[in-house]
Amino acid sequence: MHRNLALELLKNYSSVDPYEQEDLQKMLDFIAKELNCFDNSCESGHFTGSCWLESFDGKAALLTHHKKYGEWFQLGGHADGNPDLLSVALREAREESGFSKIELVQAGIFDIGVHPNLPEDKGFPVHYHYDVRFYLRAAKDEPFIVSEESFSLKWIYKNEEDKIPNNYDVKRMFKKWKNMQP
Repeated sequence: MHRNLALELLKNYSSVDPYEQEDLQKMLDFIAKELNCFDNSCESGHFTGSCWLESFDGKAALLTHHKKYGEWFQLGGHADGNPDLLSVALREAREESGFSKIELVQAGIFDIGVHPNLPEDKGFPVHYHYDVRFYLRAAKDEPFIVSEESFSLKWIYKNEEDKIPNNYDVKRMFKKWKNMQP
């Protein structure tokens, strides 16, 4: 079945964060209920793949100022029917950063979140994004390139917690990343 890879990733993920625990159950319920859960055409919602993308030296993480939402987020996007959410996250990281080579830092899921896609988009009513996030790294030092989906990109360093946007999920990912062993 096309969902087995994502289902296995989700079943192997655990978190002490109560919001993530709640979102994990929502994701498991959604993937069991919706046959086309990876397709953008699924009107109730769909899976997305994103990442916490750190610099090649591990000192900073790249955030995007998203045009559609007007806020700073991790890089990522729609699965577009692809159930391999890691490959989705890698594709989106390359597209949104312009980096030629990106590597996986940690096997498995780094973070998850379920959030409404607001406002109504392309004729779809408000629906949910079931976002599965991976921990990735730029494989070499190269300048980023701002994509058409972003106003801007910026590096946030581990000592710049005060510069993290007021977004619970981004703050949680920053704290996870900051507390990881080098």
